[in-house]
Amino acid sequence: MKKSKWLIVVLLPVLLVGCGRKDSAKIKIGLSMDTLRAARWAQDRDIFTKRCGEQGAEVLVQSAESNDALQNSQSENLLTQGIQCLVVIAHNAKSCASIVEAAHKAGVPVLAYDRLVLDSDVDAYVSFDNIKVGEMQAGELVKRKPKGNYVLMGGAPTDYNAILFRKGQRLVLDPLAAKGDIKIVGDQWSNDWLAVNALKNMENILTRTNNQVDAVVDSYDGTAGGSIQALAAQKLAGKVLVSGQDAELAGCQRIVAGTQTMTVYKPVRFLAAKAADLAVLLAKKQPLPPPTGKTNNGKIDVPSYFLDPIAVDKDNMVSTVIADGFQKMEDVYKDVPKDQWPAAPKK
Repeated sequence: MKKSKWLIVVLLPVLLVGCGRKDSAKIKIGLSMDTLRAARWAQDRDIFTKRCGEQGAEVLVQSAESNDALQNSQSENLLTQGIQCLVVIAHNAKSCASIVEAAHKAGVPVLAYDRLVLDSDVDAYVSFDNIKVGEMQAGELVKRKPKGNYVLMGGAPTDYNAILFRKGQRLVLDPLAAKGDIKIVGDQWSNDWLAVNALKNMENILTRTNNQVDAVVDSYDGTAGGSIQALAAQKLAGKVLVSGQDAELAGCQRIVAGTQTMTVYKPVRFLAAKAADLAVLLAKKQPLPPPTGKTNNGKIDVPSYFLDPIAVDKDNMVSTVIADGFQKMEDVYKDVPKDQWPAAPKK
C-alpha cells in the first residue's frame, strides 16, 4: 500500500509536466487584420479561426482599423507571442513589407490573405482572382449599357487589390473607349474604401458632367452606397447602373430594390478555410499544395492560390448569396413587399 502511494506521488508531477509540454507545443497563428469595420471581415475572422481550431491551432487576432503604423506594431506584438505563422490582411500593400521582413527574421512564415503584400518575400498569397472581379464588374454593366458615359470609382489606392480590380475593369472598358462606344468621364479612388469619400467623389463628377453619367463601375458595395447616395440626391438612383463587390447586406438590399445593378460575391467560407489550411501547413513547416499560379509582387513571384468570384444580380441573388447562407432572405428582401419575394432556395 505504501509503495502504491509513493508511485502516485512520483508519477503525478511527471504527468503534470507532460500536460504542460503538450499545451506549450500547441500551434499559434497570428492574424493581422486591416480592419473589422467592413461587414465581411468578421466572417473571415470567425471562419478562419474555427477552421484553424479544428486542426489544433490557436489564432491570435489583431485589427489595425486601417492604421499602417498600428498594423506594424500589432504584428510585432504577435511575433513576441510565439506564433509559428503570421497571416496578414494588408491595409497598405507596400508598408506591410516590413512586417514580412520582421517575421522572417523571427523565423516565422507569412501568408498574404486576400490582399498581396508588395516588395517582399511573402511565402504565399491566397485570394480570389481579383482581375476577374474587375472584369465582371465592368462586363455586367457593359452588357446592359454598351454605350454611354462611364465613371470608375475605385477603392483605397494603398490596397493592391484595388489596383487589380481597376486593371480588370480597364481590360473590358478600354477597347470600347477606343472605339468611341463609351466615354470615361470620371476616374477616382476612395481612400480607405469609405462610402463618404465615394460620395464626395461622385458629387464632384455629377457637377462636372452636369449629371451626364450612365454607369458607375464601383469596386466595392460600401463605395457603391456612397455613389448611389450622390445619385439619389440628383434623382438618378436606379437610372444609372452601379456595380459593387462583397455581397454586403446593404448592397444586396439595393440590388433587389433596383438602385444597384450587381455585386461580386466572393464566398468567404472557401477563402477563409483555404487560408487556414495553408497557415497550418506553414506553421508546421510542411510543404504547401501546388499553387494555382504565381503573382509578381515587385520582388518575387509569390505562390498564389486563387478562388473564383461570382457575379450576382437580382436574378441569381437567391441561388447564390442566399442559398449559401451568406445573407438571409428576410434581411435582403425586408423592404420588398412579401408577395413580391422570390421562392426560397431549395435545401
